[in-house]
Order: sequence, then structure tokens, then C-alpha cells
Amino acid sequence: MKIIESSKIKEKAYVEKLENGMQVIIIPKQHTKKKYVIWGTHFGSIDNHFIMPKTGEEVYIPDGVAHFLEHKMFEQPDGTNSLDTLMALGIDANAYTTNDHTAYLFECTDHFEEGLGELMDYVQHPYFTDENVEKEKGIIGQEIKMYDDDPGWQLYMNALECMYKENPIKIDIAGTVESISKIDPDLLYKCYNTFYHPSNMTMVVCGDFEPEKLLEEIKKRLLPKENQADIKRIYTAKEDKINMPEKIAQMEVSTSKTHWYKIKVKKTGMTYIDITGLGNKSKISVTVTGAARLKNKTISKGFRIYGKAKKGTYYIKIKKGSKGTSGYQVKYTK
Repeated sequence: MKIIESSKIKEKAYVEKLENGMQVIIIPKQHTKKKYVIWGTHFGSIDNHFIMPKTGEEVYIPDGVAHFLEHKMFEQPDGTNSLDTLMALGIDANAYTTNDHTAYLFECTDHFEEGLGELMDYVQHPYFTDENVEKEKGIIGQEIKMYDDDPGWQLYMNALECMYKENPIKIDIAGTVESISKIDPDLLYKCYNTFYHPSNMTMVVCGDFEPEKLLEEIKKRLLPKENQADIKRIYTAKEDKINMPEKIAQMEVSTSKTHWYKIKVKKTGMTYIDITGLGNKSKISVTVTGAARLKNKTISKGFRIYGKAKKGTYYIKIKKGSKGTSGYQVKYTK
């Protein structure tokens, strides 16, 4: 095994490239209880145009396939879910997809060998059917819609849209509801067999291990596969100019359902507080703290709180229903 050593952080990494082309990196951490493993494939959202290594076929795939594939990898033919299996062992497991890679990972203090076995089993045994693929379209569709309502994510995606005209980096990792509707089991198997080949994958393990022994445990869990040539990815030409100087998007942004408004009564006497612009009044309640003698009634445009108020500070609590609005106005008069 090749050893890479850093004198600054006093760490060593043991690196081995296996006969099937897979790279294994082991970082031993003596006297630590926690163990961590991540197994990644060089397949992300930008890899939507490529040449099949074995057939030479030029392939275009819909946006969101890498992410969709990640979602489906946990499901097993017997109806179990490998994520649940790992969690039942007390193992914290997860997976994610980025622009250029997909990764499956877990961390634990106990049951590492069982966890490693489960990880290497489900990643090497995909199970796609018409039924479970159609079911996943609904789940991922909801995820896409959630991000469509996220101002931060939309800001990021629109910034990429401004910077690039054709570069696939601007593709949303999850795709769109329309693009994932084109995904079927045959397409998933084609992408899996191409990008989940060991030669396109890397595993990194960190913990209190003997590198040589751990490497043997990894090797004996790998399924034999024929060697595969490098995958030829086809990307757009480099862009020297920005696509557009700006992009403006309007969104309906959810706000907190409870609002507080502070009123200072400078002199004891009759007080009127009108609250208008509340939308559907049947889904809204208005109360004033510390003002038991003030009354609350509905007026044509909202609510009126009135009565004899003592000098002091009062707080109006406006609690909205699911379709309330934050665009209200408060008018205080004596």
C-alpha cells in the first residue's frame, strides 16, 4: 500500500488501487472509538451526456438521474430498506448526490463490520422495478417542489443561470418533475452498470484499524466484475462570458404564523387599536397581553381592540392560520 504522510497534522493515509480499478484510502486513527466510511462514485448531475465504455453508444440522460439512482439504492427485493437496517444497528447512515459525484456513508462506534457488509451489499445489488420507480417519482417530485419554494436555493440556482448558458453545472441536482418522469428501470440499470463500476469508485475509511486487515475485509466483499474502460463524458465548451447580468424571480414566501406588535400607551384613558390587512379573519386570532379590560371585536377590515387602558407597554399577539398574511397594519389612537 502506498503511504501518504502529512507532517503538519501528523496523519497517514494508506492508499491502494485494486485490480478492478477501485481506489481504497484508509486513515488509521489509533485510540478512537468512532469509525467512518464513505463509498463514492464519480457520477453526478453534470454527467448527462456520455459514451458507454463497452458498446461505444452515445447516451443522453434526463436531468436528475444520478440523484434518483441514489434514492433507489437502499431498497431491497424482500421489501426491506438498507438505511433502516443500518439504523437498527445504531449506525448513522446517509447518502448524497452532488454535481460530480454520489456517495454512501455511515459512522458508528459499534457494529462496523456488519455495517460495512450491509453498505457493500446494497451498493452492489441494485433493485429497480416499474412499481418502485414510479413510487419514487412522487417522493422526489415533492422534494423538488420543496426546493422550488426555498429562497436560498433559488438564489443559488438563478446565480448559476446568470453565469452559464450551456454548462451542466447549472442543472438542478434533483432535476425537474418533467425530467424525472422520463426515468425508468432500464435507464437506471444502464447508468448503474456504467458509473457504479469499481474503476469509477473510491472508498475512504477512517478509524482505529490495521490498514492491511481492513483492506482484506473490503476486498472479500467486492463482487467480481469485468474490467471497464474509462467513461468518456461529453461536456459543453468553456464559456468566456456570463449568460445574463441579472435574473429577477418573485416567490410566495412563507412567514411565521405568530407575530408580536408592541404598543406604548403614554396616558391612561380610552384606547383604540385597529388591526387591518389580515386576509381571512376566520383563521386569525388577536390578543393583547396585560390588558384584561380591553375588548376585541371584528370590524369590516379586520379587528379592533378598545377600552380603558392604563399607561404602559402592551404587546399584541397576532396568530395566523395556514392561510393568514403578514401584511397587516396596526393603528393606535386615543
